[in-house]
Amino acid sequence: MEASKKNRRVLRLQGATFALLFLAGIGLVAWLSTRYSYQADWTASGRHTLAPASAALLGELQGPISVTAFARQNELAATRRQISDLIGRYQRHKADLTLRFVDPDMEPEQVKAEGIGFDGELIIEYQGRKLHVQQLNEQTITNTLQKLARAGERKVLFLEGHGERNPEGAANHDLGALGEQLRNKGFQLGRLNLTATPAIPGDAALLVIASPQVDLFPGEVRLIQDYVERGGNLLWLAEPDGRRQLDPLAAQLGLAFLPGTVVDPTTQLLGIDNAAFSVVVEYPAHPITRDLASVTLFPYAAALDTHSVAAPWSATPLLRTVARSWSETAELKGSIRYDEGSDIAGPLTLGIALERPRPAADGGDATAADDGAHQRVVVLGDGDFLASAYLGNGANLELGERLLNWLSHDDALMHIPPKAAVDTRLELTPLLSGIIGVGFLFLIPGGLVIAGVVIWLKRRKR
Repeated sequence: MEASKKNRRVLRLQGATFALLFLAGIGLVAWLSTRYSYQADWTASGRHTLAPASAALLGELQGPISVTAFARQNELAATRRQISDLIGRYQRHKADLTLRFVDPDMEPEQVKAEGIGFDGELIIEYQGRKLHVQQLNEQTITNTLQKLARAGERKVLFLEGHGERNPEGAANHDLGALGEQLRNKGFQLGRLNLTATPAIPGDAALLVIASPQVDLFPGEVRLIQDYVERGGNLLWLAEPDGRRQLDPLAAQLGLAFLPGTVVDPTTQLLGIDNAAFSVVVEYPAHPITRDLASVTLFPYAAALDTHSVAAPWSATPLLRTVARSWSETAELKGSIRYDEGSDIAGPLTLGIALERPRPAADGGDATAADDGAHQRVVVLGDGDFLASAYLGNGANLELGERLLNWLSHDDALMHIPPKAAVDTRLELTPLLSGIIGVGFLFLIPGGLVIAGVVIWLKRRKR
């Protein structure tokens, strides 16, 4: 009997000691949670973690960034919490990024002075410049940081007057979707008709020749050649159906276009029945294509001959087709097959990046927009891949933005793809939904109750 009482005291002491240690452990964990923070993102797309490109951009930004959020202090509204969560992802990569909340109801004068129009609107300030943000997502905020990182807007001129693709057009063959993306990233887009304005402005960071449909006048070609000779940056999107009197420009760059249209049987594996679509799956170690992992698709492309490129130009083939491709010189109809006598076997070059030290004008000053010590030119045998109809295929949009960024000497400012929330919905069959519902609502609770009653009865019988 005495031993039984002693055992009970020991058990009670053990229980009390365990309870004290357990409470002390909980208190210690709670204290540590106020000192240190750790987060893990288990979502399939990593949508609660900054994209690597966003983190890399923050590493490039020197100096503090200030974010002012105009959001009402309402416990029922989740706006402030959403802003804190989103900006907090940026703060984990940049310690001198600060967030300050302003209640519009308490500071109406500041709201009026800043021109705030929405609850939850942000003002991001960096190096004396500031921009408003009205959409709470990583894509918009990173785009805003890209704009602020630029010393000024890059002026990109698109040649017009010959049926070129329009950066503001809504047609499928135009570049309207790309133009919208570029404007969102701080590019100033304009159009240039050399017949109406027989000069290329010296403040243009880049001239784009986007698939002219009719021949240029000889005087226009000479103006473009002079622009390149003086150090102007150029993006030339050509097509297989003719160079529109621009062959002198190609010769000036040391390039030539192979006859025919590139045919790629590999596209059939992607479910594309048109053999005139070419796919590029591997890229060189060039700033434009570095870390570009997705495939790019090029409809009706022409191949380039780059063997005549000479110093001081340095050339890098950007886009190469697979070995199974070829340039089909016959008409694309009926059964298409490789003819050894007339067709040109792959792999073929669809695009090339040229770079050389920027030439100086009389007096030692560069006449083109002075974006750096080197002049940059990219020539591609296709313009369809940037058209609105095909821009969403593979990494076409990302490649287009990278091209413009590199040509305008914004190498660090690359495409930040939006993340798709692939795991926000759980698709269940009605039967499985019923099993889960009955199991969690009735079977599991009922099983626990029954187990508890059985254990209680057994102990009572002892």
